[in-house]
Amino acid sequence: MTTETNTAFEGFKDAFKNIQNLEVPEAAREFVKKTANTAKDRAAEVFAGSERVTAAVENAVTESVTEAGKISRNIQQAIYDDAQAFFAGIDQLASAKSFSEAVEIQSSLLRARGEAFVSRAKATTDYLGKLAANGAKSAQDNFAKVYNKTA
Repeated sequence: MTTETNTAFEGFKDAFKNIQNLEVPEAAREFVKKTANTAKDRAAEVFAGSERVTAAVENAVTESVTEAGKISRNIQQAIYDDAQAFFAGIDQLASAKSFSEAVEIQSSLLRARGEAFVSRAKATTDYLGKLAANGAKSAQDNFAKVYNKTA
């Protein structure tokens, strides 16, 4: 039975010896190399695209944080200016020598505060309009950079 088993497996042994010495055709090797290089190039393109997306997001977030800081500082400055104007107004009212002079000072102060309010409202409207236009342009530019490079 041992001889029969050895004989039965001789064919497999010979086949395995031949597989080890089997030559892979040049076309098959070139196909594998080309496919691997294409996959490597695609991976590099995906990585570069993800870097562009990350840069666009960073840019948008940085601009948003910067603008939020500017808005916060402008609000703080407006509050400070209003407090200074209020205290200056109290000082002016305290120096009034008659009721009619106090009314005149109060009217002048109210007119100045109204003008300041209108000026701030106009400046805020202009600023927000520019901010929206710049934000839309920035988003469009970032989208174009990302889309054009990955398409």
